[in-house]
Amino acid sequence: MWEKTALSLDRESKLAVTLGDPAGIGPEVILKALADPAAALTVTVFGSRAILQQTYDGWRSGHPAAASLANPETLNIIDIEPDSKWGAIVPGVGSAASGAASFAYMERAIARTLAGEFGAIVTGPISKTCWQAAGYNYPGQTELLAEKAKSQRFGMLFAATSPHSGWTLVTLLATTHISLRQVPDALTPELLSEKLELLIECLREDFGLEKPKIAISGLNPHSGENGKLGKEEQDWMIPWLETQRDRFPQVQLDGPVPPDTLWVKPAKVWYGLAKEAHDGYLAMYHDQGLIPVKLMAFDKAVNTTIGLPFVRTSPDHGTAFDIVGQGIADASSMKAALQLAAELARRRTAVKIGR
Repeated sequence: MWEKTALSLDRESKLAVTLGDPAGIGPEVILKALADPAAALTVTVFGSRAILQQTYDGWRSGHPAAASLANPETLNIIDIEPDSKWGAIVPGVGSAASGAASFAYMERAIARTLAGEFGAIVTGPISKTCWQAAGYNYPGQTELLAEKAKSQRFGMLFAATSPHSGWTLVTLLATTHISLRQVPDALTPELLSEKLELLIECLREDFGLEKPKIAISGLNPHSGENGKLGKEEQDWMIPWLETQRDRFPQVQLDGPVPPDTLWVKPAKVWYGLAKEAHDGYLAMYHDQGLIPVKLMAFDKAVNTTIGLPFVRTSPDHGTAFDIVGQGIADASSMKAALQLAAELARRRTAVKIGR
């Protein structure tokens, strides 16, 4: 969906990679991803050299060739020393200590990226519970990134390219880490206008689509069914959408599409059973957008924060504390996150230099 641009490596093409929660599978999937010849990227890992080495040595003891993991000795690592206040970090056990460490990795990577050293950040998976145990009350990495970058407009978007058809699914969430009870109150015409504008900008600037087709989900079953199953669509969503069609005449805006049928066509295109679907999807809340994304593309989807002054991607899975040390963590989503970050950083560089 996005074209590759041949550019010399400069700071815009350099990736900062955070280890994520050091007690989780972040170290394993990062070393697996960087061992792939396809991930021939300029990468700096922010985290713990000791933990990466421990992960590598543990894998090598069970797999003598160790060909499936990158050797930490060959990597550029910003080694962030543990604070004595954190306490011990135990593999497979999320804690305040592992939360504090993952937060420190993020802070250092963001600062160095904002200073102009990197064009993108790829973040390993963290535990929000461990962040909170360490005293950091952020809903997630997205909100921390936006705060540090002083971005007032930002969004959580998921992108995945189908191995069956080559089509790319792009889904933006209007609301993110809030309870379902809070969603109707959080959704407003102002919020949806901001998210739609971000999605259009992303499709143009990052994916090269000047006249995108976007599907916007309804909130209620059957999009309210003329007010019988909920009034948000009739009261303000449909009038709001008409104003957006006037605002963006070059963009095809369809909706509010009933949530239970919204994902039928993209699923068919994903599996090569149809040829056309929308270029972008705007879902009203977390699970409305992410259940279909993860059903289709759990090991392919990439979480990317849009609206930042730099590219940010992340795998779409969590810390998986329960499988740490078993060597079975799937690095596919981390590989996809690295590759997408590199492509988007190169595209932005191309735009800046007028290509």
